[in-house]
Amino acid sequence: MAYDNKNIVLNELIGLKVRVLRSLNKKQRGLSGTVIDETKNTLVIETVLGPKRLAKLPSLFRFYSGTKSFDVEGREINFRPVERTEKAVKFYRRRELRK
Repeated sequence: MAYDNKNIVLNELIGLKVRVLRSLNKKQRGLSGTVIDETKNTLVIETVLGPKRLAKLPSLFRFYSGTKSFDVEGREINFRPVERTEKAVKFYRRRELRK
């Protein structure tokens, strides 16, 4: 499935490149890597310094898919991966489809 700004909140995040744009933890700001695991409240990304566990809720992430990038608030993806398609629909509806 092709990712776009609207459906990014409904799809699988594991395997996507990500950068932390905002976090309460100053050490996590600017971290980038590949998403290797996900729980309800966290993303685990593989960085050059090894795996890092990041809290979703207080953060803003930029996900990369091919040449496109999408900014996603942590609250938009703060669900178990298996529940995302049902629970993130409200965020899906609010997001705008951009080219």
